[in-house]
Parts: sequence; structure tokens; C-alpha cells
Amino acid sequence: MSKVSAGTPILRRAVVRNGRRLWTGTALAGVYQLCAALVPILVGVIVDRGVATGDLTALLRWITTLAAVYLVLAVTYRFGARQLQRAIAEEGHQLRVELAARILDPRVLRTGRHTGDLLSVTTTDAEYTSYLLDHIPRITSALVAVTVSAVALLLISPPLGLTVLVAIPTVLAVLNRTAPLIARRVREQQDQAGRATALATDLVTGLRPLRGIGAQEAGAGRYRRVSRHALAATVRASRTQNVYLGASTMLSTLLAGVIALVAGWFALTGRITVGQFVTVIGSAQFLVEPFGVLAVVPSWTAAARAAADRVAAVLHAGVVLPPGAAAPGGGGNELRLADVTYGPLAGLHLRLRSGEFVGVVARRPADAEALARLLAVPDAYVGDVLLDGERLEAVDRDRARRVLHSEPHRTDLFTGTLAANLARADDDGERLAGALRAAAADEVARLHPDGLGMPVTERGANLSGGQRQRVALARALLAGPPLLVLHDPTTAVDAVTERAIADGIRALRHGPDAGFGTLVITSSPTLLAATDRVVFIVDGAVAAEGPHAELVSHDDYRRTVLR
Repeated sequence: MSKVSAGTPILRRAVVRNGRRLWTGTALAGVYQLCAALVPILVGVIVDRGVATGDLTALLRWITTLAAVYLVLAVTYRFGARQLQRAIAEEGHQLRVELAARILDPRVLRTGRHTGDLLSVTTTDAEYTSYLLDHIPRITSALVAVTVSAVALLLISPPLGLTVLVAIPTVLAVLNRTAPLIARRVREQQDQAGRATALATDLVTGLRPLRGIGAQEAGAGRYRRVSRHALAATVRASRTQNVYLGASTMLSTLLAGVIALVAGWFALTGRITVGQFVTVIGSAQFLVEPFGVLAVVPSWTAAARAAADRVAAVLHAGVVLPPGAAAPGGGGNELRLADVTYGPLAGLHLRLRSGEFVGVVARRPADAEALARLLAVPDAYVGDVLLDGERLEAVDRDRARRVLHSEPHRTDLFTGTLAANLARADDDGERLAGALRAAAADEVARLHPDGLGMPVTERGANLSGGQRQRVALARALLAGPPLLVLHDPTTAVDAVTERAIADGIRALRHGPDAGFGTLVITSSPTLLAATDRVVFIVDGAVAAEGPHAELVSHDDYRRTVLR
């Protein structure tokens, strides 16, 4: 028994939720092919009953019938295509929206796919999956055409009709055996293309830093290797599909040729009339297209199933965090880590209270990365990470995000304008200006003639690394969460700007009656000097704690922040 693929329910759902348009369009497509199949039959009737007999009345009557068939043919094609294209477009749109919502789930999607690969699934695979709604009416109308033509040939000559009825299922059965190979090749092609897209996205985003350290050739070499793998997979898939298409086209053409040859012999021997011979030749020629459609059915379904499998892998992927229904109590806005073990962190204790500006320095960069990752996605750790007394992963995600915001070191900007990347509809001008000043991002706006209307390309690629950092920091400050975690927010800015940012954060979030808590994970002496106290982490645990000015007397701490 064959195993049902993960994408089958996705394909089935596409059919169900677009049923009205799909089946209306399919019915109209069937009528269209019925009319198309009747054309060679009516031409043969016109020859036998009008031309051969010289009956002008019969000739006009059958020509009028043929014209009416052509009219129905044109109308059904127009309205059927409109219904089907609408169904395909809506299904593709719905899949893209569902995939985007799943990828952006606040509980964090558990998937090993990179951003570029997820982009490929959301675009290309969603599109290929929606094409099933085009395949169904094509297959249905092809079956109608073959059935009508086969019946006509049976009535004209049983041997010709039986040839069609026996040959077509035989050819399809043989060709259908290649469907698993096609599905596997198409799935491999899409996987490799997703990896290439993911790497290209990363390289474009980090192009300036790569140039800065002279590593652009290494990055380009890596992309060439990945791209070659993607090209090889594409060539394999295309070769398989083209061989299949060539074989199916050859077989369908040979079958039509055999029918025409046998009909010619029957006409010469008087077994069929001239009009019937015209019908047989016309039907044989007409059948080439529906033969071809039915022959490539396995290729179409295999490609749609492979795409649907990748879509299903994202839609059905698990999430990292539990649903979370707890509400932080007390309203004290306190973050506390008690005896936490996570990755390289081993028995870490840390507390951030409302109103505090706390710095964290880790001798090992991996410890800093682990702490930032844990506070952003609290998963698979030992110990307690508490937000106002409740375990962070158990807190309702919307509530947790309103109270605690963790800004990663690498953060993306979106296509649009500077203002669109910063402000929400309810942000007033004074708050926006304050956040821009605190992050030294007001200079970014002043450097462009359009100010906040400055265009921003995908992922902020038209900005320098320092400009992106400042804009992202301004966005985090503008959100104004009671507790804010920043991870290396100033690594790409100069010393003067870094000083301005340190003072700006202090003034905006820790001025009189501000009441905010800020945790900055950094090794920057400038930022650390602006904090109330610093926690020094060595080998995953707290080794020292106190004001930056006091800790610099410790050799280990001094070497860490001055290296």
C-alpha cells in the first residue's frame, strides 16, 4: 500500500475550499472540450450530408449547427477560464497568508529551514500547490474530449474506437510508473533552490561586513558551490520531466498517426465514407492535445504533491513555546533568572528590576549569545526564568511581549520607508523624535533629502551596518517596553555615536520617573559606564557584579571589555 504524502491533505483542502469556482470552471471546460470534439464530427457530417448529396438545405443547417457549437465553445472558454484563474489566484494567496502567519507565530516555529528556504516555500511552493486547481479541469476536459471522440470512432468503425479505448489507459499506466521519480526530483530541486535562496539572502544582508573583512570572495565561493548543487538538481528534475514529456508526446502522436493510417486504409477499401474519413482524420489530429494532457498527468500531480509536501512541512511544524496563559502578577516588572542552565550557561543567577540599567559582560561570546537567545525564546533550559514571578514560557505571549522585549543583535528592516520601519499609527511625533535622538538615528534621517520618508530596500540593504543598528534600536526604544533587553546594539557605530547612544538610552529610559528596566548584553566600555551595575559572566555563571568603574580593577574583566 502506498504511503499518503504529507501534502495530500493540503491538496484536498485546496479542492474543497475552492469548490464552487473549481467545479463551475471544470464544467465549463468540459463543455468547451465537448464542443471542440464535436467540430471534426460535424465537418464530416457536412461533407456526407451536404457536400456529397448536393443538398443546400442540409448544408446550411449543419453549417449553422457548427457555428452555434463554435459560439458555445468561445463563451465557455472565456467564463470557465475566468472562474479557474480566480480560484488559482485565491488559493495561492490563502496559502501565502497561512504560511506567513505560521512563520511569524509568536510561539516561534520549530523548523530547521533558513529564511530564504521559507521564502521559497511561501512563494514558489504555494504557487505550484495552487496549480492543482488548473490540473483538475484540464484532466477532466481531456477525458471528455477522448470519450466523445472514442464514441464517435466506435460508431464509425469499432476497430478504431477500440484502439483508442485500449491504447490510452495502457499508455497512461506505463507513464504513471515514473511519477515517484518525478516527485522526488522536483522535491530535491525545490530543497536545493531554497538553500541557495537562503544563502543569497544572508550574503546580501552581510555584504558590507564581508567587504570590510575582505571575505567577499569566500562568500562568493560558498554561494557558487551551493548554486551548483541547486543547478544540478534543477537539471536532473528538468531532464526527467523533459524525457517524460518527450515520451508522452511521441506516444500520443504515434497513436494519432496509427488511427489516421487505419482510417485511410478503411476509406480506400470502402469501409467508411469520405465524410467519416474526414471525421477520423480531424479527430485523430484533435486527440493529440488531450492525449498529451492525460500523458503528463503524473508529472503535474508529482510536482504539485512535492510542493504541497514542503508547504505541509511548514504549516504542520511544531512550535517552541507552550500556549502560555499565565499573567505576570504584582506589576513590579521584574525579570529573574535563578540557577539557569542553558547551552554554555551553568547555574546563572541574574535579576533586572524596574528602573534598573544593568550591563552584562560575558568572557565567552557564546555565553552572551545563549543569554540573549534564552530571553528571546525561553525553551529547553533548566532552572527558572521568571517574569514577575511567573515562568517566562508560561506567560501569555502577547502579555510577555508587552512587558519584555528582547532586541537581537542582528535585526532586519523592511522594505518601505524609514518612518514605516519605525512608527506605528498611534505614535506621536514627540515620542518618535525622542527615540530617534536616543538611538542617534535622527542623523540617518537628516542625511537624506526625504528625511523619514527615505526609502529602505529589502532588509535595509541600502543602509550601512551602523545605520541599520541605530534604526533598529530606535524602533525598540519607541516600543517602550517596561523591560528591554539589548544585545550588542552598538558594534557597528563609531565611538562618538556610541557615547551619544549610551547617554540617550540613559536619558530616555532611566530619567526621573521613567521606571523602565534595561538589560544590555555588551562588552562596550562606553555602554557599560552608563549602567547602574554590571554582571560579569565567566564560564556560564556570575563571577563578579558591581559598577563598571569598580569592576575594571579586576584583570579578567578589564581584558574582556578592552580587547
